[in-house]
Amino acid sequence: MPGRTSSPARRARSPRASPKPKNGDGNGANGGANGGHKSANGEATAYAFDDEPMQFGGTVGALFIMLFSHALLYYLYLSLELHGGALFVPTELSRYAAFLAEHAVPTASEVGVYAAFIALQTFLALVLPGLVLPGLPVRSLGGKRLDYNCNGWAAWVVTQLIVASLHFSGTFSVEWAADHYGALLTTMVVAGDATALAVYAAGFLPRVPGEGHAGAFRRERMTGSHVYDFFMGASLNPRFGGPRAGGLDIKMWAEVRVSWITLFLLTLSAATKAASERGGEVGASFWIMLMAHWLYTNACVKGEECIITTWDIAHEKWGWMLCFWNLAGVPILYTWNCMYLLKHPAAAVPGGPAAAAVLFVLYLCAYFVWDTANSQKNYFRLVLNGTYKPRPWYIFPQLPWKVVQKPAYIRTKAGTPLLVDGWWKYARKIHYTMDICFALCWGLVCGTTHFLPYFYFFFFTSFIYHRAHRDNERCVAKYGADWQRYCEKVPYLLIPFVF
Repeated sequence: MPGRTSSPARRARSPRASPKPKNGDGNGANGGANGGHKSANGEATAYAFDDEPMQFGGTVGALFIMLFSHALLYYLYLSLELHGGALFVPTELSRYAAFLAEHAVPTASEVGVYAAFIALQTFLALVLPGLVLPGLPVRSLGGKRLDYNCNGWAAWVVTQLIVASLHFSGTFSVEWAADHYGALLTTMVVAGDATALAVYAAGFLPRVPGEGHAGAFRRERMTGSHVYDFFMGASLNPRFGGPRAGGLDIKMWAEVRVSWITLFLLTLSAATKAASERGGEVGASFWIMLMAHWLYTNACVKGEECIITTWDIAHEKWGWMLCFWNLAGVPILYTWNCMYLLKHPAAAVPGGPAAAAVLFVLYLCAYFVWDTANSQKNYFRLVLNGTYKPRPWYIFPQLPWKVVQKPAYIRTKAGTPLLVDGWWKYARKIHYTMDICFALCWGLVCGTTHFLPYFYFFFFTSFIYHRAHRDNERCVAKYGADWQRYCEKVPYLLIPFVF
């Protein structure tokens, strides 16, 4: 049964371990989701700003980012294959073009395998049971709530079982992806671009009267610049129907299932190939990366219901920016270090086995903070929104302190309280800090011979700092003096007691 919407008077009816603030809906202070508007009946609606200015430098900036993103992925690939993972000046254009034509042009094999993977994830998302919850009321739909079938964890488990059975039966080796990395890169790039174009074009098709999924590709908050609107997106909730409640929300499906499951499978492929080439030994670096990417993927799917209220789902339209990076950017950029480890058997954590053991423990500590901080923030929102449902006991891992009981928060005139408890009393973006720690660890496992294993660390840090700045601007506009009170209460942005 779909999750039921509760009135403000009934919102505190949640399990004993859940927070029980008395007023407001959602938490706009932490993470990417920053507030929502109040509808006439007092419920928080999905985030929307009609006068939202162009971001990322407008049309010119959007065009530059799209071109740079494509060039970046191929630059990293060429560095890996032709320059040992080192920085290089791309002066041998004819050589690079010939290499890409030979190794990075997809055949029917790569296209078929990737299409089968996408079809599998689509099928699992449509038919598997899950935790069905309503999202925030969508203002452009008159306050209507869209249902989300959160069955990502079930799809993740089924996917792992299928991959394991194919590999160990000899039907299809996991190593195949690492052997076809270049062609898969291009396949994902084309898929990301084509999907973004199709979803954008769907927003201009004639509208079908009625409710349900017919208006799922409606255009919202358009600027008139096709380049910028294509980059940011036309539709907020692109989706189509299915046998389960909520159908398939394409944006959440791509963000949770495709990006992270693809990422882990590429990491697993690189590690498996390394083991076969090195007599079964892969080294501490690969074990750390396998652990890191499994935990990250597992965390995203086991807490899929928490994503419903995040900024990406509730406000960001599904344009090229999210589509391309979900389908291509994240799986390729995040796994580059694993492919580097495959090419460099001697790469290791600086300091040897002892340092690797310390890094392993520190990574788990950072993961604990990251996972529980996100849980605290999002369960706070879900309880206030009246949509909290506990995770089933078998979804692993169930970490302690994932929910703050009787949390402290700041009441605001905007109606959405600001959480100042749990991890969130130490820093306003503490989960970003843990993400930055992850990125640094992924570089350290590759040693210090080259800079590019640390590229993602610097790239992600600058990106996430820019996102924090965007969040702050929205919160200043929304909360006014209440945001100043919040910043006085939680003065540190990323690093407690430092910054």
